[in-house]
Order: sequence, then C-alpha cells, then structure tokens
Amino acid sequence: MKFYIGTDHAGVDLKDYTVELLKEKGHEVIDLGPFCKDRVDYPDFAHKVAEAVLDDSTAQGILICGSGIGMSMAANKHKGIRAALCHDAYTATVARGHNDANILCFGERIVGKGVAESILDAWIAGGFDGGRHTGRVEKIEIN
Repeated sequence: MKFYIGTDHAGVDLKDYTVELLKEKGHEVIDLGPFCKDRVDYPDFAHKVAEAVLDDSTAQGILICGSGIGMSMAANKHKGIRAALCHDAYTATVARGHNDANILCFGERIVGKGVAESILDAWIAGGFDGGRHTGRVEKIEIN
C-alpha cells in the first residue's frame, strides 16, 4: 500500500515512528513533513496530504497532530476526501469498511506507539464493504 503522511510540530515523533513501521511492513511512504519540531500550522500539511491523495487514487493518507482533530477537519474540506479520526483498531476498521475513508488521522497526545500500530494494522487490513454503505458514502458530498 502507498501512503502520503504529514503532521504538525506536535506529531513529529509519532510520524517518524509510523513512517519506519510502515516501511518495515513493506509499504511505500511519502513523507510530506515537517521534519523537525519547529512550530508549523497543521492545515498546511493537511492540505498537502489531501491533495496528494486526490492526485493519486491508489494511495491512502495519514495525518497526525496533537489530537488529530484539526487535521481531520482541514482534510475534510477537500471534495473527495474522507478523513477519519481514529483512536483504536475498531474505529479504523469501521472508517475503512463503512465510510470508505481515504485518510487516517490520529493524535500523538492521544495514542501511543502500540495503539498506533494496531490502528495502522486494522486500516491496512480493511477495505470498503460497499453494499448498503455505498449510498451513504455518496451522500457525504453535497456539492
């Protein structure tokens, strides 16, 4: 699987861990930054990842900040993006299966490395269930 990943200053450590973990598991990862803990604005990186995912329909996105909330809000401003804030493996599974989410968001201040790995594993193992969920996902975009 191919991932575009970005963060803000509050998620750099978990981003770096996530990049290495995904590479170890055989996935392609394009790190869109930042690469240090200097203060940055999370919407800038949310938009970079969202645009990359929209340009590459074969890829998924990952956004990390302190809580994951701001990243998910900013990414979801893009038509065609379904960014899901996940706190555990179950929410990651449902986000993929029921909502056809294409960007995973989580917070470094919320989840630790072990939980982040279980979220990633569930996200990767999942896929869109289709069926009754298809019409619901189509209703997300109103214009």
